[in-house]
Amino acid sequence: MKRLVAAAIALCLCPPALAGDPPDSTANFDPQALSAIVKTLSSDEFEGRGPATAGETRTVDYLVEQFKAAGVQPGGELKDGKRTWIQSVPLLRAEIKGAPEVSLQAGASRQVLTQGDEIAIRAPMDGSSAVSIENAPLVFVGYGVTAPERNWDDYKDVDLKGKIAVVLINDPDFETGKGDFGGKAMTYYGRWTYKFEEAARRGALGALVVHETAPASYGWATVKNSNTNTMFDVVREDPAASHPKLEGWIQRDLAVALFKRSGQDFDALKKKARKRDFQPVPLKDTFSASYAVDSKVIASKNVVARVEGSSRPDETIIYSAHWDHLGIGAPDASGDRIYNGAVDNATGIAALIEMARAFARGPRPERSVVFLAVTAEEKGLLGSEYYASKPLYPLATTVAVINMDALDPGGKARNFTVSGSAKSGLLDLLVKDGKAMGLAYTPDSHPEAGYFYRSDHFPFAKRGVPALSFGSGNDLVEGGVKAGEAAGREYTAKHYHQPSDEWQASWTFAGMAQDLPLLFKLGSDLANSSAWPGWSEDSEFRAVREASKGERRH
Repeated sequence: MKRLVAAAIALCLCPPALAGDPPDSTANFDPQALSAIVKTLSSDEFEGRGPATAGETRTVDYLVEQFKAAGVQPGGELKDGKRTWIQSVPLLRAEIKGAPEVSLQAGASRQVLTQGDEIAIRAPMDGSSAVSIENAPLVFVGYGVTAPERNWDDYKDVDLKGKIAVVLINDPDFETGKGDFGGKAMTYYGRWTYKFEEAARRGALGALVVHETAPASYGWATVKNSNTNTMFDVVREDPAASHPKLEGWIQRDLAVALFKRSGQDFDALKKKARKRDFQPVPLKDTFSASYAVDSKVIASKNVVARVEGSSRPDETIIYSAHWDHLGIGAPDASGDRIYNGAVDNATGIAALIEMARAFARGPRPERSVVFLAVTAEEKGLLGSEYYASKPLYPLATTVAVINMDALDPGGKARNFTVSGSAKSGLLDLLVKDGKAMGLAYTPDSHPEAGYFYRSDHFPFAKRGVPALSFGSGNDLVEGGVKAGEAAGREYTAKHYHQPSDEWQASWTFAGMAQDLPLLFKLGSDLANSSAWPGWSEDSEFRAVREASKGERRH
């Protein structure tokens, strides 16, 4: 299945000792209950759980119903002095109307590009009702990185006003595994979101990311399905500061031909882009595009449940998972248009509901525990970004965020992992508890995938809150690492962000039932203690957390 794995072995950061042995710090989870939730949420009735669709309405109603049945209380916005189940999330919704007209022009030669085949254009995020670009110059800007702390600038000596940046995915270190960007472990500079953001900061009219399966960590089908449907963003005062007018991806073969027409070799230029002295390269082709856009602001919803703490209710532990998937989109080879999202992320929501049930059954914890089901993760972590920017419970007194995304619904593993390489006391506690339960922590075997920036814990982490996203292990009891890695590759290639991510009767959910007690214990121990896990001394998230230290009781 989809693996969210860590990039570095956790170091002991000596977090504060937990107070005694908290009551009921273990719990049992029923595989059949988990399976039933996943089967329901990923059924065709929920239409792929797209934000701002009938599928969202059904999903939100179902979540509220399940949280009520679990015995937890509303934890959302206040209305008439009482908590509701909802946090309203205003989003800009944009969709290209019809097939966009897109072409490249080199002299007298014109190449028409087909949306979803050679190119995947995203609907614009600036409220535009139409996009019209005529013969915009193209400039290859390498990896599109501006990193002053690394003395690195891929945009040196180039004015991108009115031009389209062509940019490589991942970091300059990806091919060699060594250099200024941490080797194989992707930094935020390698993420496609950063590529678009930096192009906007540089004044580019647009940016086209060159897709390659290995450095992207997924195939073209994922790119097409994720970028050619309805797009969403948080509502911004100045969207042009974060988004160029044109955002899209192109196939590698198209980039090779594009470079060749300019007398350039793609692989040779890619090699040059790995070096600090790389200079942007103007290309001979120009780019044209014309399409209408349906754009409006809509309200989506985060669903929030809570168990209020008995003695320190203002201190909060958050369990999170995203309820959304891709909705209804382009048909696959069989004609299926519903992107059911069983693994991604009905599994995480099933874990969240059953986690709420486990806490409701036990003694009331000293600190509050929040169960946060967020929207629009698939559109760029937007629901979690909105919550983190407008928290219902202060981030300074949020002890930790434990995120659950795309868990393995199959059999048991001997290990577990987390996404990304961040080192924290929260991870240390998880590793310690896992060891006591006979589960080994395995660091990232695919750090180039940049999973740390692809799950809903990231908006919290970048604001200083200790946060992790749990991942199922790959050392399966039946078949070992070989079987686990093979299953992960198969899921990524054949099911991830595709209509075939559907509930399977063969799934036992034994692995999730084994892993969830570990996450329950981690949260329960923190909820019944005075501990405040921190970040490692060299963490980029430590400083912002330390700045709010005075707001916490120690």
